[in-house]
Amino acid sequence: MTIINDQTYIDKILKGDTNAYAFLVEKYKTMVFTLALKMVKSREEAEEISQDTFIKAYKSLSKFKGESKFSTWLYKIAYRTCLDALKKTKEQYSVDVIDEITINKIKSTESVLEGIERKERAQVINSCLLSMPEEERSILWMFYFEELSLKEIIEITDFSESNVKVKLHRARKMLLSIVEKNVEPELINHYGRK
Repeated sequence: MTIINDQTYIDKILKGDTNAYAFLVEKYKTMVFTLALKMVKSREEAEEISQDTFIKAYKSLSKFKGESKFSTWLYKIAYRTCLDALKKTKEQYSVDVIDEITINKIKSTESVLEGIERKERAQVINSCLLSMPEEERSILWMFYFEELSLKEIIEITDFSESNVKVKLHRARKMLLSIVEKNVEPELINHYGRK
């Protein structure tokens, strides 16, 4: 139903009804802004990237063929716009503190962090994610926190399926290794005895 609704508005826009674009912006502005905020350091830059994304999408709307969901196509534009912004500023992006629900999605890390209070775990994971290379961090974020499918990640990143799987596997191992190095054994033992 979402695809039909999106396509209906896309058709209206392509026929000259520019006001119909407001529906798509309203529907997807949170998704685009959230991605941008995860990939860049400031809200202001994330807002700029969001605006750029919607402008680029509007200008390229005639190229959308409906082979994927509109949201995936838009996510890809947002992702590329974020990468372009990061290249220009050469700054590392920041990941907001992960909430207690999201942190449970990384099962291999969970065993290392068992017993540590939720807030401390979120801070540890956040810090560890920040020390990872950009591509691995992005793929982990998309797969675990945005819950995108492998197919969607492949479409967004333009990596092959095997490349995404390898990067995701390496990123999991890298995150686990970073967590193990950054969490003091005494802290794990202290909480483990409780």
